[in-house]
Formats: sequence, C-alpha cells, structure tokens
Amino acid sequence: MKTQKIEYQDGDTTLIGYVANDENNKENKPVVLVSHDWSGRNKFADRKAEMLAELGYIGFAIDMYGNGKVGATKEEKTAMIQPFIQNRANLQKRILAAYEAAKKLEHANTSSIGAIGFCFGGLCVLDLARSGADVKGVVSFHGLLEAPADVTKHQIKSKVLVLHGYDDPMVTPDKIMKFATEMTDAKVDWQLDMYGNTMHGFTNPEANDPGFGTVYSKTADSRSLIAMKEFFREVFGK
Repeated sequence: MKTQKIEYQDGDTTLIGYVANDENNKENKPVVLVSHDWSGRNKFADRKAEMLAELGYIGFAIDMYGNGKVGATKEEKTAMIQPFIQNRANLQKRILAAYEAAKKLEHANTSSIGAIGFCFGGLCVLDLARSGADVKGVVSFHGLLEAPADVTKHQIKSKVLVLHGYDDPMVTPDKIMKFATEMTDAKVDWQLDMYGNTMHGFTNPEANDPGFGTVYSKTADSRSLIAMKEFFREVFGK
C-alpha cells in the first residue's frame, strides 16, 4: 500500500490530506473521502483511509481545519469546530475543496467518489451531499445531522447512509426525525441504521467518557462497518 500526505488549497488556506492506495492495482478506482471528527485529521482518520484502500478504493483523509491542525483538549477542539458549525457555507466550501482535490488524485475514478465522516465529519459529508456535489454515496458515523440554514439548497444527488446510536445525547431521536423528514422531502435515497444502547463516538476505541456522551461499542463499530461496506458495494458496483 502506498500512503502519502498531499497539500491542497481552499483559497489562501493550505490543507494537508492523507492518501492511501494499493499501488499494485493501477486501475482507476473509486475515491472515498474520510472526514475527521472535531479533533482534526488524526491517526484515526488516516487508518480509516488505509482501511478503504484495503477494500479496493482510494482512501483520502481530508483536512477541514488547515495545515494539519489537531486539537488536544475539548477547549481546543471546540475552538476549531465552532467557526464551521456557525458558518455552514464555509464548511461546504472547505469540503468541496477536498472533493475537487480527490478528483485529481492519481488513479482516481472521477465519476465514482464517496465520503465517510465521524461526528463532526458526519456533518461535513452530509453537507457535501447537500451542496449538490456529484458524489455517489456518503456515510455518517455518529454524525451531527442538523440541516444548514445559511446556504442555498441544492438537489442532493448522493445516496445517504446514517449510522447512529439511539442513546447519542448530541443528536437525540427528535433531531433524527427532523433529518429523516429533510431527506424524505428532498426525495433522497437514504437509509438509517440505529444501534440500541449506543452513545456518541461508538467507532472510536478511545471513547470512554459517559458523562460527555462518548463511549466505544465494539458491537456497533462492527455492525456499522459491515453496513458501510455493503453500501459502497451498491453505490460503486464493486
């Protein structure tokens, strides 16, 4: 497997992504963006890119914050995430820069691009779909789901899969229903898998803060991975 860091731009901001690809397979193949949680593009996101490469895709862990910044404390992470939560137009602009960079990757099938995201990253990939980008499918793992109020609505072309814990205190069942209504009204091909007795951050083995609402679940992690694999087999046809 070949892995490398690449630089791409959003205006004057330099972004540092991480690309994983099976160099023994020279065929053009689907690209799957990996949008990180509120920490920044960390080892967790990079490992997911490598996992996608092992599945036969090009994994592209993107950088939403710029210059590869990673937060260590909740305060640092909050400071980095808030500008994008408060300005979803800028969030969409930033992830669209990653989408354009993905199309320029060596051996990329530019007509077969997907995305996965975790927590904040789930919101990012859903907003990529909401931007009207020509992506095949996006997957949100315990992501934030609230629709943006400050952007022009576009037709969602992507299929959508949401993988969510029922006991997630950050996205409660009423917010899930609002999301379901949004997707249905927009006539999106969407799916939702809900995991019982499961909180936020269930894919991250380091999540162990019940008071904050983040707890790893080996069962939900495994089930969500299976769901993602089947989803991409469907949308990419491989």
